[in-house]
Amino acid sequence: MIMIKSREGGLVFDIKRYAIHDGPGIRMVIFLKGCNLNCAWCHNPEGISAAQERMYVPARCIGCGTCVSACPNGALTLTAEGIVTDASLCQLCGACAAVCPTKASELSGNLMTVEQIMTEIEKERIFFEQSGGGVTFSGGEPMLHTDFLVRLLDECRERRIHTTVDTAGLVNKDILLEVAKRTDLFLYDLKLMDSDRHRQWTGAANGKIQENLKILAESGACINVRIPLIGGVNDDEGNITETARFIASLPGKKIAVNLLPYHKIAQTKYQKLGRGEAFVSLEEPTQERQQEAMDILREHGIEVNIGG
Repeated sequence: MIMIKSREGGLVFDIKRYAIHDGPGIRMVIFLKGCNLNCAWCHNPEGISAAQERMYVPARCIGCGTCVSACPNGALTLTAEGIVTDASLCQLCGACAAVCPTKASELSGNLMTVEQIMTEIEKERIFFEQSGGGVTFSGGEPMLHTDFLVRLLDECRERRIHTTVDTAGLVNKDILLEVAKRTDLFLYDLKLMDSDRHRQWTGAANGKIQENLKILAESGACINVRIPLIGGVNDDEGNITETARFIASLPGKKIAVNLLPYHKIAQTKYQKLGRGEAFVSLEEPTQERQQEAMDILREHGIEVNIGG
């Protein structure tokens, strides 16, 4: 199991304010960089790598050459097609992104300390208190940043700020339980029940993921299961029925389910990362398939909603 450790802090690739779909109330979502899955439908591909990455949008580039002059390593060249980067020279210092007037160049992954993140969180406290909201730690896989995440959760608990952890559950049991001691709510992804199909589409088997969800349920944790619904991948009757049976069999509190219909908006992110060829165009599930999935889950006594 790959764990991400840094004495200085954690790599954050986005902070989303005023979020209303990642836990109760109005929330701030902190996205930590690095994931141990590689889902074909990932809508945050910039969160997969645990390293900083440069993102570039040729359509935004006005050809001013400011970034070329700013680069201390001479890694950039202005061409008729836009900026070309020599990866062997680029040190990901962020100088190009800092001076780009149109944000054609951006650096994905900003090293932040616990103190810096808590300062940002405190700015939103009034919205949390008025709405029953709080902070959601997402990714990537936030539990790969174990020490960093635990420190953040401890700080939030001390300040009485509601916490949610959005996870795919592919971590060691001890880590899961340490995080569970400090977390008010888990958003837990279930993608496919068949392990071979899970490996085909995500790059990893799902035995530990399913076992960890059982362990989490036994611990009494508050859990919402989230199922990304992808046409032709996991929206078939067999997979949804098996998923429903599994969730209904879990011990402890009843677990609600949120179905998250797949969409193709991440394509531009792959292009910005220079990995346009890695984008897999999958099917968005029809309204009929979404309703059929909801009906199957409800037949097993599960509360289910679209989105969230």
